[in-house]
Parts: sequence; C-alpha cells; structure tokens
Amino acid sequence: MHTVIAHTSCGASGCSAPSGDSVQAAIAIHIQPMVAACTTCAVNGLCLPLGFSKDETARLDTLISQRVKVKKGAALFHAGEPLQHLYAVRLGSFKTHLVSPDGRGLVTGFLMSGDILGLDAISTDRHACSAVALEDSEVCPISFSRLERLAGEFPSLQHNLNRMLSREIVRDHEMLMIMGCRNADERVAAFLVGLSQRFVRRGYSAHGYLLRMSREDIASYLGLRLETVCRSLARFRDMGLIIYQGRVMEILDLPALQAQVQYGGKQALI
Repeated sequence: MHTVIAHTSCGASGCSAPSGDSVQAAIAIHIQPMVAACTTCAVNGLCLPLGFSKDETARLDTLISQRVKVKKGAALFHAGEPLQHLYAVRLGSFKTHLVSPDGRGLVTGFLMSGDILGLDAISTDRHACSAVALEDSEVCPISFSRLERLAGEFPSLQHNLNRMLSREIVRDHEMLMIMGCRNADERVAAFLVGLSQRFVRRGYSAHGYLLRMSREDIASYLGLRLETVCRSLARFRDMGLIIYQGRVMEILDLPALQAQVQYGGKQALI
C-alpha cells in the first residue's frame, strides 16, 4: 500500500505546495516496502555497495527498508531542510537546483541511477539545494545517522562514502574549469560527452540517449542562454557530429565531439 508523504509541484522558478483547489493535481511522493535489495540491484556497482562482499552488502541492506517513488516534477527535498536521509537513485533521474532571492532558478547538477542525492547536506546538516525528479523515479532512502554509525564499524563503507564525496568534488572542479575557460560550443560539447560517459558506465550506448532534462535546464547548468545552447546544438548537427529530434540525441562522431573539449591533456567529465 502506498502512503503519500508529500505533495509538491515544481517549475522553473522553484517548488511550492499546492493550494486546496489543486490537491487533485498535486504530484505525490510515495513510500512502499522494500522489494529489491542492494544485493540484487542492477546499479549496485555504481552505488554505495561498490566492491562489497555479499556479507557486507547484506549489512548495508539493513539500513534500507523501503523505496520511495517520486513522480516527474516532484521535489524529493528542498534547500534548507534538515538532513535526515541520503537517497540512492535506483531508477530515473533528478536535477538539483537553487532559487535566487529574486526567484530565478539555477540548475546545479543532474543525477541518475547509481548516484547519491543529499551529499550536499553533510557539512551543515541542511540541504544546500532542492532535488526534483526529471521523470518518474525511484530512490532508496538511507538514514544518515544510522549510516554514520555503521561506517564507524565498517571501513569499506566509509571508504565508499569518501569516494563518492571525492567524485562530487572532482566533478565540481571540472565544471568550474569548463565555465571559466570554455566558450559556449565547448561547454555544450563537454556536457554531451559527459552524459555519454555516464551512460556507458551504466551499461548503455555511448552514442544515443534520451535527454531527460530540458534545454532550459541545460542552459541554466552551463551558464548560457537558451538560444545559445540551441545554436550550439544546431552547429554540431550541421558539422555532422550529432543528430537529434526533440530530446532524443544521437552522437554520430564521438571522437570529433570529444576533441571540442580537450584541455590540459585531460578530457572534461561532467
């Protein structure tokens, strides 16, 4: 049986609770008993159990007793809320974003299956950003207080937590490099190549994928205008590097697209 734990709706400028007149149209977040455990999850090789033995994975399973289904457009958590759980993305994808005092939204990241949501809150015990589902998604909530206690007894778990935090720092550094040193075409190319690499790590094709995020979200993330992103995509299409229809993207010449984002002997990762 599903239990409604929240009703929120989200737009470009942020998220809000529905009024009484719009409750029927509200987007719900549901809890259900755990069905698939870490031991059988398809993305456990990208998530917290990476490299764990069966016994170690079973210990982690004790922290996860339910799954949370999040409808497209629903906020899993909001900026400023206290840290209670980390969320392992089992299915679907999310964007994280901030809202400026004047109401403008700023997309800060995109997360997909195998990623962990909520790491931003560890330093202050409050979420620094909001997380919104880009499609119907499913997450496994992990009590952070219980996770900390278990990590104290479980060195490989602490190691994996450190690894995930380090991965976020590296990704932020790469993004700062791109934002500071790259022109619009290079930023868009880096974004497409980075997505390709992330899909490959999940067992999917490097050359074709569905963009769950909107062009507006991409523009916000890259610090560009919407029209600029559209022009860059059109240029890559005219160069024979990509073809696209709506949000369906196919990379025709990945090496040439990668060549757009080389710097300092390293390839940009997003």
